[in-house]
Amino acid sequence: MKFPDLDVAGATWRKAQKSNSQGDQCVEVALMGHAIALRDSKNPTGPTLVFTPGEWDAFVHGVKGGEFDV
Repeated sequence: MKFPDLDVAGATWRKAQKSNSQGDQCVEVALMGHAIALRDSKNPTGPTLVFTPGEWDAFVHGVKGGEFDV
């Protein structure tokens, strides 16, 4: 699903609970209707990833399962 008209400028962003104490290694998430937006807290005007609920579930499952560990 595409979200061409999604405006994240007015979103309420929340930092990850596991962010470090300096707040410089964080991601932020915003719930926006039927979309979940994700961004790097160090670059709030930079790129934003937008997920459908199903895509978000798959992403979180992959993170918890170590799929993206390097």
